[in-house]
Amino acid sequence: MSEPDAQAAPELSLSVLIIGGGACGLTAAIRLARAGVECVVIERDAVPGGSTALSSGFIPAAGSRVQRAAGVADSVEDFAADIQAKTGGAAAAHLAQAYARAAPAAIDALEQAGLCFELLDGFLYPGHRARRMHTLRQRSGQALMAALGQAAADAGALVLTRTLARELRHDGLGRITAVACERPDGTREHIGCDALILACNGFGGNAAMVREHLPAMADAVYGGHAGNDGSAVRWGRELGAGLADMGAYQGHGSWATPQGALVSWAVIMDGGVQVNRLGRRFHDETQGYSEAAVRVLAQPDGVAWNVFDDQALALVRDFPDFQAAREAGALRTADDVPALAALIGCDARALADTLRSVARDAPDVHGRRFMRALSAPYHAVKVTGALFHTQGGLDIDARCRVRRADGGLFPNLLAAGGAARGVSGNDVAGYLSGNGLLSAIAGGHIAAATAAEIAGMALADEPSR
Repeated sequence: MSEPDAQAAPELSLSVLIIGGGACGLTAAIRLARAGVECVVIERDAVPGGSTALSSGFIPAAGSRVQRAAGVADSVEDFAADIQAKTGGAAAAHLAQAYARAAPAAIDALEQAGLCFELLDGFLYPGHRARRMHTLRQRSGQALMAALGQAAADAGALVLTRTLARELRHDGLGRITAVACERPDGTREHIGCDALILACNGFGGNAAMVREHLPAMADAVYGGHAGNDGSAVRWGRELGAGLADMGAYQGHGSWATPQGALVSWAVIMDGGVQVNRLGRRFHDETQGYSEAAVRVLAQPDGVAWNVFDDQALALVRDFPDFQAAREAGALRTADDVPALAALIGCDARALADTLRSVARDAPDVHGRRFMRALSAPYHAVKVTGALFHTQGGLDIDARCRVRRADGGLFPNLLAAGGAARGVSGNDVAGYLSGNGLLSAIAGGHIAAATAAEIAGMALADEPSR
């Protein structure tokens, strides 16, 4: 909750306080600490992870040093246009531009802090016109979080783990004065600050908020982090902050069931298909894995099968998330169409007709154009639709300052990442691959500069080199 400030002085007071030690909070902390700005991160878990640790760890950016070194022709303008195109023009224009501009600078700054990025190769995620997914060699969100944590420690940023932010204290006029935190032994302490960055969470783990804002996902599997409990939204409501794009979220139509593991959409983009238990395709899979969640859930029994071949398997076999799904027993293999039909439990003739349609070098009935046919042996994974994380939240301006419901700005309250509105419009179909980490990394980079300015310091610009 949020409460008007009491008279008792906080036990500790500093320039910038950050709630949330995920990718957003750590990106902000790294930039602040490397510039000599005093900051502390409050993190509820013993080891920072959040939504990022559950992701593939791919960060989209146009114009970074890594992308230029790879000879990829891309631009901030093209990236912002791709964001808007995915949403049909519904993405917050000021944020799409701000995040597209900040992303390459944020990637370059993190490289200077010790992270080593490379471009993901071999395929394009839906909606991206160029290779712009930045990844660590390990290709996992856990590796990204470990690297960010090490960079934060090297920079001298203090991360208070196992510390739960309980309430925001303010002066009655909207200026945040302190945060009340609960330590593992149950004791509370108040930490004062000149500027507060909410980098904590979305609301995907709050069943009541999901029912209110995302009714299509009310009964879906939740594949996100338990810390996404809607605290930022709740605090914002209590303070009178505006909310925006609350109907936006990242779903995923490739959640292995019953294993509960993510199966990379790369197998689909490299020629794979989704069929229902009748052996029929039901959508253009290249439109995106987020909206696929709703389409899969609409199929009989709310499930589908990812069907792909050895070529696609070779592309993803080393991805940690795919390895986890495989080790859990999600991957099945069939030598021919009758065996695949028996595995799925569908009519072999219907499935054969479906796979024959994949061979056509022309748009099919769903609008997808296949460049090659699938060949035996066939691989299959039974999947369902899942909710991963929300893309709506506190309304913010291009500098990540939280807006009041009446349009004004809070003097020292900032938000980014899952706590704030993203750039996915107001619907599941607006999610462009990587939008979550774009909001986290670019948003954290921007919020750091804004917070430093509020605290009376200025960070040097870090244009992409």
